[in-house]
Amino acid sequence: MAMNLLHRRRCSSAAWADVVRDDLLPWALADVELGSQTLEIGPGYGATLRALVDRAATVTAVEVDMTMAERLHELYGERARVIHGDGTDTGLPDAHFTSVVCFTMLHHVSTVRLQDQLFAEAYRVLTPGGVFAGSDRMPSLLFRLIHIADTYNPVGADDLRRRLGAAGFSDIRIDVAGVQLRWHATKPN
Repeated sequence: MAMNLLHRRRCSSAAWADVVRDDLLPWALADVELGSQTLEIGPGYGATLRALVDRAATVTAVEVDMTMAERLHELYGERARVIHGDGTDTGLPDAHFTSVVCFTMLHHVSTVRLQDQLFAEAYRVLTPGGVFAGSDRMPSLLFRLIHIADTYNPVGADDLRRRLGAAGFSDIRIDVAGVQLRWHATKPN
């Protein structure tokens, strides 16, 4: 996950943690039943994980950056299982999680192929009837400028709907509010 200095400071700030807790997660997870086992892919600095452990019964988090994974384990190891791993190939068991979530990280997955692998992995680890939910930002010039010297591969709403369907998901719901995008999709029974 390549992030420039500005981006790293923002994502590790207390102000961002407050936005995640008070606005982003409540909006992204409105009408989403997480169930008993939640997997978060890409918690990064942990603002989303910090808010998620208060909302979900049991949380496992997979973080690709080893230093961040170790830090998250130190901070939340009592409340969440944190794994250093790749969200496109977690190594976790098939049909184990009742929900898979990812927040403001999809645009950091460097290629369409890897994003599609992430969708396929979310589908694989979900129980039948499980939900894949998350949020990201819509593509824009300003968002691109914030990502100078950063990985930037945003997904638009129509493209996301098509690609989640191609991964096997049904009941796909995508909402856009200003520059924010949220989705939830179900693995059929």
